[in-house]
Amino acid sequence: MTTSDWGEWLVRAIEDAEPDGVAVWYFGCNGFALKGNEGTTVFIDPYLGTGSPPRTIRMIPVPFDPADVTEADAVLATHEHTDHVDGPSQAPILETTGATMYGPDDSLAVTREEGWTDEWGLADDQFEEVSEGDTFEIGEFTVNVEPANDADATHPVSYVIEHDAGTFFHGGDSKPAEEFERIGAEYDIDVGVLAFGTVGNVPDKQTGEPKRTRWYNDENQIVEAANALRLETLCPSHWDMWKGLTADPKALSHHTNSFEYPINLEIIEIGDRVDL
Repeated sequence: MTTSDWGEWLVRAIEDAEPDGVAVWYFGCNGFALKGNEGTTVFIDPYLGTGSPPRTIRMIPVPFDPADVTEADAVLATHEHTDHVDGPSQAPILETTGATMYGPDDSLAVTREEGWTDEWGLADDQFEEVSEGDTFEIGEFTVNVEPANDADATHPVSYVIEHDAGTFFHGGDSKPAEEFERIGAEYDIDVGVLAFGTVGNVPDKQTGEPKRTRWYNDENQIVEAANALRLETLCPSHWDMWKGLTADPKALSHHTNSFEYPINLEIIEIGDRVDL
């Protein structure tokens, strides 16, 4: 059972919000919620677990209990890692709201292996497999599934989410990708999310010995990716989450100076809201 450090206030803030265009909330790690002016609400990679200490140790609050979510139309998964596909974090949202979960094949395979339909009483039609090149509608949002470059994942994707008020990009844990130049030319992205972190020593799964680990973009990689995507605003994510892999996103202000994009760097913290 997930226990929130913050009670229900963030969930209620999202459900009570009436944005003029699109409001975006950051849950820490790589979790986000988008809500449009017609009320459509989409969650992306919400993770409310504490990791697997001592290997992965959560460094930020658990912002809400998923069972407290009463309004959601969809949950999107970028790839199959636990902090992006997690039954205790996401299945209660699907159970309470009847929302649909969208994700690539290996992400949905996790839900079957963990028995989400049995443990939480979910229906098979609440899971929709997506792959690169797909486009589908969720209420007022148009979701485009695009490639990602994450060597640690077996099938990662990114999402370009379009709305009359603006366009949002979520890269999952992707590092710079060959397709980002095309994506940047094809879409006019207002706000883009890319994972940022340091190289750290993380205990190996088998031996428990510290192992030099790079899971996310460093300063140069994240700006290279943001420039290729032609982001108007870059919001670094994931830098706050794991002990030993945290980073200071303010340092990116120096790295963006010699690039045309991103035009803006916006440092968001867990619980923050950004509007398109």
